[in-house]
Amino acid sequence: MNSEAIMCDIPRKKLCTRTWESQAPTSSVVSSLGSMGRQGEDTGKTAPEDNFSNHMCNILGQLEDVFKNAVHVAYPDVADPVIQIQLSKHADYQCNAAMSLAKTLKKNPREVGQTLVKSVAPSPMIAKMDLSGPGFINIFLSQDFIKQQVTNVIINGVTSPPTKPMRVVIDFSSPNIAKEMHVGHLRSTIIGDSISRLLEFLGHDVLRLNHLGDWGTQFGMLIAHLQDCFPDFASKPPPIADLQTFYKESKRRFDEDEAFKKRAYGAVVKLQAHDPLHIKGWQEICDISQKEFEKVYERLGIHITNRGESYYQSRMEAIVKELNDAGLLEEDNGRKVMFADGADIPLTIVKSDGGFTYDTSDMACIKNRIDEEKGEWLIYVTDAGQSQHFKSLLACAKRAGIYRPSVTRLDHVPFGVVLGEDKKKFKTRSGDTVRLVELLNEGLQRAGEKLKEKDRHKVLTPEEFTKAQEAVAYGCIKYADLCHDRARDYIFSFDRMLDFRGNTAAYLLYALTRIRSIARTAGVNRDEIIAEAKKKPIDLDHEKEWKLARTILRLPDILVRITEDLYLHPLCEYLYEVSTVFTEFYDNCYCLEKDETGKIVKINMWRLMLCEATAQVMEKCFSILGIETVDKM
Repeated sequence: MNSEAIMCDIPRKKLCTRTWESQAPTSSVVSSLGSMGRQGEDTGKTAPEDNFSNHMCNILGQLEDVFKNAVHVAYPDVADPVIQIQLSKHADYQCNAAMSLAKTLKKNPREVGQTLVKSVAPSPMIAKMDLSGPGFINIFLSQDFIKQQVTNVIINGVTSPPTKPMRVVIDFSSPNIAKEMHVGHLRSTIIGDSISRLLEFLGHDVLRLNHLGDWGTQFGMLIAHLQDCFPDFASKPPPIADLQTFYKESKRRFDEDEAFKKRAYGAVVKLQAHDPLHIKGWQEICDISQKEFEKVYERLGIHITNRGESYYQSRMEAIVKELNDAGLLEEDNGRKVMFADGADIPLTIVKSDGGFTYDTSDMACIKNRIDEEKGEWLIYVTDAGQSQHFKSLLACAKRAGIYRPSVTRLDHVPFGVVLGEDKKKFKTRSGDTVRLVELLNEGLQRAGEKLKEKDRHKVLTPEEFTKAQEAVAYGCIKYADLCHDRARDYIFSFDRMLDFRGNTAAYLLYALTRIRSIARTAGVNRDEIIAEAKKKPIDLDHEKEWKLARTILRLPDILVRITEDLYLHPLCEYLYEVSTVFTEFYDNCYCLEKDETGKIVKINMWRLMLCEATAQVMEKCFSILGIETVDKM
């Protein structure tokens, strides 16, 4: 049997979101279930194996489509049936559709269940079905199907379920120029990067934007201070070693020196008028800041396009004119504000002094991202404290005709606060905000100490030790954030995140290296495993082999689910589950058999194949989470 003979596809389903509007009905997932049809039936569509042979199957979504079709066959008058399918202790999956249908149809749920089972079209996924209880449909997957799917993972690697590519614009991180990145930027940066990685893996065209705070009145005082400290800055780049200290010095002078404050205001006017000298000073300050930001991004493996508020200056002027001409702005104590249904707080579009605000900038942003960037899906990753602002922004953009929920999907991805172990906002001992560089340095130091405690420096080369140290340090910081429900606050604890037990990156990274070491111990390389897989599908005779195979094939289910609400912690829970199920398999199934002297006497290749598939799935999970893996630890 060809290793690509049985393939499938995910269903067309609405991508639900946790925003304030019903979203665009168009989905980013593709379905070709209709091509399966009933046996002997020509549906006029290309079979999934022809179109999607290099894609993993979203089994849960496919089953939902199978039973949705069954409902249409059995009860054609029922519109939009609710199909609930979940994992089951009594079978592989369980469908509960009969229960809700019975209420609608006013029939016995068991009778409805029996009718649905008879109406299910033949599927390569399903071996058999039976009823339990009042009408629960137990679904048992085909062993041939599971074997083929696992074999495909070994040969082709972990591939995405089929998707309809969308143009996605995601806004995350967004520090302010002339200020250092601090712990408050950590969550937006990590969450935004992981969402970007997920959507890129699924085949979407993703534009990652860093909405830098690079414009505004604070630049007046910075440029005035620059002129005093480095009068030749226009011809010689200013050697500012610590921009944060430079900022504090200029702020102190602004607060205490009236003459300096007056000069600062004058500098703002000249900057906004694009005076060449002031633009040069502004550019120097931005360049210094962005170089410092890039050092942090490089350590964390973040790729992002800088696009600050300055980019939208002309667009802000245009949006103000557009809103004003449309009669959407109202006078309020000298300000120009905009109201809309659903906006509890109006947007301030023009200040009483004629200046623009963050509201103006965000209205210009959303228009730019939809009209110019052709964004079909916009994502904003910010702290939960901005939820009210985004509610008002969406309502006003909708009223202005810029944002249409039926055409564009828009998600605000809010997150909670990082707390210290005292359960208060994470601060230094002196009460200052924790600098992100210092946090990463401490993580690196603690990871090194932890690895040395385990004598890893004695068995790894210096290069291998450094790689492991960085992977553990940065991986643990990321995983500790992503494994929690992002909407909630979480406690930052190096001791907990560097624990090599339980659901931590330290444990999971180590578990992956142990899995990879099995084939290495046997002297079998990946090419040999792939060659074996191409000969015939994998064997899954032991119950623990079967359990592990089913578990690793649930990855597409998890990824599709995440696209619905953009909560990433289910992926972390799944990764931990894969590692624990693998441990059960390894404890019960010998991959290598040795004699009394410890010499390998037998290599069970089909089990090495299962190790390879497991490692590939874990590596893909780590990749989506933005965590580097290592071969040895």
